[in-house]
Amino acid sequence: MLCAHTIRRLKPGTFDQFIQTFGPPEGADPGGWVRYHVLRSLADEDEVITFGFFDGTLAEMERSQTELGYADQKAAIAPLVDEVLANGVYEIAVSKVVDPAAA
Repeated sequence: MLCAHTIRRLKPGTFDQFIQTFGPPEGADPGGWVRYHVLRSLADEDEVITFGFFDGTLAEMERSQTELGYADQKAAIAPLVDEVLANGVYEIAVSKVVDPAAA
């Protein structure tokens, strides 16, 4: 399982537009993507972290991004972004599930 993430500082007041623009096209086959999340900083509402989990290899993930039009999506959100603070793809090395029923 892979996790792709990006930390961005958005231009002030563009969060709602970013959310409408970010993500795979409606009805698209996710092609290996399991889920994705958008986090918004409590300290700076213009700082967002996006990350998604992909069940497959890096080559499969890159192929899926191409098929889902990720380059076009990045171009569409570019005017909303002041700065990309970090960007990367990581292999999930350890995963722990906390079971609240066991507490």
